[in-house]
Amino acid sequence: MFKHLLVAVDGSDLSDTAYRKAIALASSIQARLTAIQVVAHYDVMRLQTAMLQETRQRFMQEAYRQAEAYLATIVQEAAAAGVPCEIACPTVDHIFQAIVDEAEARKCDLIVMASHGRRGMQALVIGSETQKVLTHTKIPVLVYR
Repeated sequence: MFKHLLVAVDGSDLSDTAYRKAIALASSIQARLTAIQVVAHYDVMRLQTAMLQETRQRFMQEAYRQAEAYLATIVQEAAAAGVPCEIACPTVDHIFQAIVDEAEARKCDLIVMASHGRRGMQALVIGSETQKVLTHTKIPVLVYR
């Protein structure tokens, strides 16, 4: 059975459902959990050069603050369910790759994620990041819809 689950979250309602289901699953099979929220790099294409550095720094600070607060909530809920939980909050260009890399580095044997997140339904049924994870990993993926 699974021993280490990685749950990918983004703060969306469906992501909330996925992490709560992951906690319940981990509790029932006595597995541990790693929660990951990827912070995408700031898109600077529309900014003037003078605004660039300060705006980027503020954006990244706020993005990390929000991600860490959200991940702390997951850690608290997991602890209440008796599930050991670690967190990861990488900054990358490719969200799907960060999820796959983190799962592999931590030797997770199941990835849990929502079918789509904050970006909405970019694909017909499965969100684009979820689809990319499914096609770029050999680790089983449990998708919540």
